[in-house]
Amino acid sequence: MICVDLDLMLAKRKMTLTELSQAVNVSLPNLSILKTGKAKAIRFSTLAAICRALDCQPGDILRYEGGDVNDAD
Repeated sequence: MICVDLDLMLAKRKMTLTELSQAVNVSLPNLSILKTGKAKAIRFSTLAAICRALDCQPGDILRYEGGDVNDAD
């Protein structure tokens, strides 16, 4: 299972989800879906924009936790 730690990185950077939304030109609802871990996919271009805005690496936002992929459904 892929876990999203976007909220942790936002807190480290002292940035709100609204500020990130404006910085990466992605809608607030779409970022919220990503932040809560409900997203099924993310475009590399979106991930790159988020990493650029937060000055981080993809591994700072996404991590793998053991378990069956089908457990998430």
